[in-house]
Amino acid sequence: MELLMAFVIGILFMCATYLILSKSILRIIIGTGLLSHGAHLLILTMGGLKGGSVPLLSDKAASYVDPLPQALILTAIVISFGVTSFLLVLAYRTYQELGTDDMEEMRGTETNE
Repeated sequence: MELLMAFVIGILFMCATYLILSKSILRIIIGTGLLSHGAHLLILTMGGLKGGSVPLLSDKAASYVDPLPQALILTAIVISFGVTSFLLVLAYRTYQELGTDDMEEMRGTETNE
């Protein structure tokens, strides 16, 4: 299962890198979302994909699941949602002001007079 997750994480990182290097600001935002999802899966996979009981104080279960990767992923999901929301609002305001979402057109001129 870890091998399958490694391939999925690699594909997500590959697609995210391709989208982040594009000219459209919406593609860049989608690329950052894919990158964060790949990071979430990476944290979950590195934490171990083992079965077990919930980590409660009892003697009934033989093995427990580590709650730390799940807590880190939950925090990362909230942070990535906030960053994505901010980037979408920023892209919307940029499109309202400049009328384009192309990064090359937003760059401006090199000469300042």
